[in-house]
Amino acid sequence: MDFRVESDTIGPVNIPVNVLWGAQTERSRQNFKAGNKMPLDVIRVLLVIKRSAAVANGQLRKLTEEKSDLIIKSADALLQLEDAELRRDFPLRVYQTGSGTQTNMNVNEVIAHMAKQLNSSLEILPNDDVNMGQSSNDVFPTAMNIAATQALKNVITEVQKLTITLKNKQDLYWETVKIGRTHLQDATPLTFGQEISGWVSMLEHDLGFINGTKESLYELPLGGTAVGTGLNTTKEFTEIVNDELSKYYQGKFNVKNNKFYGLAAHSAINAVHGTLKTLAADLLKIANDVRFLASGPRAGYGELNIPANEPGSSIMPGKVNPTQAEALTMAAVRVIGNDTVISVAASQGNFEMNVYKPVIIEAFLESANLLALTVNGFNEKMIAGMTVNEKKMAALVDNSLMTVTALSPHLGYHKSAEIAQKAQKQGLSLKEAALDSGEISESDFDKWVDPKKMTQINSK
Repeated sequence: MDFRVESDTIGPVNIPVNVLWGAQTERSRQNFKAGNKMPLDVIRVLLVIKRSAAVANGQLRKLTEEKSDLIIKSADALLQLEDAELRRDFPLRVYQTGSGTQTNMNVNEVIAHMAKQLNSSLEILPNDDVNMGQSSNDVFPTAMNIAATQALKNVITEVQKLTITLKNKQDLYWETVKIGRTHLQDATPLTFGQEISGWVSMLEHDLGFINGTKESLYELPLGGTAVGTGLNTTKEFTEIVNDELSKYYQGKFNVKNNKFYGLAAHSAINAVHGTLKTLAADLLKIANDVRFLASGPRAGYGELNIPANEPGSSIMPGKVNPTQAEALTMAAVRVIGNDTVISVAASQGNFEMNVYKPVIIEAFLESANLLALTVNGFNEKMIAGMTVNEKKMAALVDNSLMTVTALSPHLGYHKSAEIAQKAQKQGLSLKEAALDSGEISESDFDKWVDPKKMTQINSK
């Protein structure tokens, strides 16, 4: 026989013989087959919650010392597994019950069966022992918040690294003059360092938005049990579990809050993901600027040189593409899409519970993981090796007509506009058109039209 038989409150279930899950997991595995599997980041947090609950129940003597210790050892054994090994016993999909109940039971059942392997003489029950003092309705959203806090750490780290790299480039090219562009048209000069400083400031603001909202995720709904009333648990239990979680994750979690809010709403995740969306929007802008400025290298802007990480074409030899920018921009639009998913799902807190929990946390974790990984690649494989084509930048500045702006204080707006229009129509340089107008001498033109002075870098 390649299966064993277990029963739940509905009846007997055939379960593959070599797996650690039980009847409720198997029912869900058969009933829900769409979408990705539940993120292992959520599974690992649930294992830590079960471990912490066993500590609390042992201290409060709700469980015997032997049972408490065995649950702790079982959870620890699972937490030590590599992802591929851990995944074997956590097969459930994101698109299941909206409360995450089946994943909570999956964790309860696997711990119980692991306990049986470690000590077959002591029975551990999934509901009565592993889930003691808890409900899926408060445990799963607790796991959501904690998993989100952990995922944010990687995002913050990678954005900080990118910011440092950009600051180094900013300093290196602070006096490198180039033409500015507004409305995709030539504008007055600035330096490339100044342009980068705008990117740096975007990322610094984005980190401020993330750090300013992330503390809301530390408010845990644990202790609300089924509908927020805390039935079948105690404040003492909840506080011990909270202390254990804070110790394990080295964070200051808080369970002194409104549990009805914690079960019915996911406002914190929604708000924090909004800052990830903002970050994604800014990264999209920065990546676009870099790849457009690097376009060419001869038939485009050609102001930047980017690393050749891989061949860019299967038919055009020697082609180099801005692939890291492309990966980052694709990730950014996915994050922006995920924000809509989370916003709509977070609005569906019908009565005492939101039942879109799995898709909310999957979308959040996908956004965080995508951003962390693509920012890392963009930083290390593109920005770090990016250099400027100073000759091309200088040539574009020299050929631009918008340096005419420096003449306005001396000749007036209309006279200056006439000179620029004359240069454009007749194919002249700005200097040629200005001298031809008879309105200005060569010495005055050279004194007034100084692109580097126009950047005002020395006045900053």
